Amino acid sequence: MRAKERSTGNDADTSDLTHDQYERELHVLQIELVKLQKHFLCCNDKILVVFEGRDAAGKDGTIKRIVEHLSPRETRVVALGKPSDRDRGSWYFQRYVEQLPTAGEFTLFNRSWYNRAGVERVMGFCTEAEYEEFMECVFDFEKMLVRSGIRLIKYYLDISKAEQKRRLASRRKDPLKQWKVSPIDDQAVSLWADYSKARNEMLERTGEVVPWSVVRADDKRVARLNVIKDMLHRLHYAGKDDSLVQPQADIVFPYEWKHLQSGSIAK
Repeated sequence: MRAKERSTGNDADTSDLTHDQYERELHVLQIELVKLQKHFLCCNDKILVVFEGRDAAGKDGTIKRIVEHLSPRETRVVALGKPSDRDRGSWYFQRYVEQLPTAGEFTLFNRSWYNRAGVERVMGFCTEAEYEEFMECVFDFEKMLVRSGIRLIKYYLDISKAEQKRRLASRRKDPLKQWKVSPIDDQAVSLWADYSKARNEMLERTGEVVPWSVVRADDKRVARLNVIKDMLHRLHYAGKDDSLVQPQADIVFPYEWKHLQSGSIAK
């Protein structure tokens, strides 16, 4: 049955992939991910992948498929909650530093220090001075990470306004996804333009050390497969099957201003 015929508002999306095609391709790519982990465990590599994007952009589902068959001892998913009073009194990057990968670890951030450039700025959770300090410091922070030997990759999952509305509505109706519902969800659509402005400035100003890759994620399944392909394509590991890890250039692409002008990034 085609995915677009079986859409339930849960995990299925309108997609040109059949369910079986998706599962077969995902299985092959997850085998490549296991090869990758085996390699960086032997080499003591430190891999850090940052996922940003609007509410309901598909970060949770993408990360879930990446880590599904990896060793839990050497794989960590970091999704920090609301900062504590102690966090607010500390250096902004401090609580993220504590979560960085050590040798042989693969760490995925489901949202990251870029909260300050996105939700904190839009929702007024930080001052303009704190925001500007972050934007000035993040260059040096990421430079230190790279110089320390961390392989840092940054993805921004981008969806259209109509798709976000559909997913948020589905989330509220699904009893298995009630944990995802938050007060911020109610403002995600009404503040769409503010989030777009914050996103554009973040992508434009914070990609000098580690460039952003934008993922067109209206189709969840296609987005997941292409994120995995892109990540595997970027990283070196023994036994890589290059024919399997070529992402679609119209789904995952390096951020450039022209993509905003062309509409490749949702306005």
